Amino acid sequence: MRAITIPQPGGPEALVWAEVPDPVPAEGEVLVEVAASAVNRADLLQRQGFYNPPPGSSPYPGLECSGRIAALGPGVSGWKVGDEVCALLVGGGYAEKVAVPAGQLLPVPEGVDLVTAAALPEVACTVWSNVFMIAHLRPGETLLVHGGASGIGTMAVQLAKAVGAKVAVTAGSPEKLARCAELGADVLIDYRKQDFVEEVRAATGGAGADVILDIIGAKYLARNVDALAVNGRMTVIGLQGGAKAELNLGALLMKRAAVVGTTLRARPLGEKAAVVAAVREHVWPLVEAGRVRPVVDRALPLAEAAEAHRLLESGEPVGKLLLTR
Repeated sequence: MRAITIPQPGGPEALVWAEVPDPVPAEGEVLVEVAASAVNRADLLQRQGFYNPPPGSSPYPGLECSGRIAALGPGVSGWKVGDEVCALLVGGGYAEKVAVPAGQLLPVPEGVDLVTAAALPEVACTVWSNVFMIAHLRPGETLLVHGGASGIGTMAVQLAKAVGAKVAVTAGSPEKLARCAELGADVLIDYRKQDFVEEVRAATGGAGADVILDIIGAKYLARNVDALAVNGRMTVIGLQGGAKAELNLGALLMKRAAVVGTTLRARPLGEKAAVVAAVREHVWPLVEAGRVRPVVDRALPLAEAAEAHRLLESGEPVGKLLLTR
């Protein structure tokens, strides 16, 4: 088969479309013939040499895909060859075939085409696990989403609105904020011109956000704590603004608040399978009812992954970038 390889870390030009050995499904795995994958910021970090895949996993980038099951490994039940699926991956999505633990497979939701389904697994699993399974967002609460026009952000806005929460978003342009409003965001904050702490407090009568989903990290840590409500919960899932910052524990104690850092890729198989099962139970019905939809900026051929990486680094896209066979 062919796959996007990374012979040496570097810029987008480091991605090389090459012939590689076909994967073989192990015990409990299925082989998926890939129709599409999607680009995530973790892929950019892997390309740069900062986020290597876990030992024993595929060396190729790509944390999600859609396609058809081509073969079943030993011990797999509940799936058959030819099933159309999408999947959460530990890596290997930028390829013509990938081996996937059966617990990380999802059926393609009704009403979503096979290629577009590749935009769903990573964002749905990330948002559901962080905002709902960890931070326990409830109806009537306020969620602050940083990077509201990103793939993660567009999913978070829709899921939070679907459960009856109020949603505030930050984004860097009026155009991106307008797209967030179309998805249901209530409070639109241009982080280049406005102070999100002040805006969130103003929108909540001074209370602050009950839950914050943060992709920035160190740069926003102190201000995020300021923006939290009493009993607030913040999940940090990205470090675009750095990894180290000073945390005012006194402010955290006074608010009886929690700050949790999580990643999805390195979790044990059982934990990922539990997240995938929860997404199938709670998110897929919303997708099939049309209340939540994948937001796709554009699709490029898999062999043009380097251009997709350049686009994501530019900050231009809204929603997901797909890579198609």
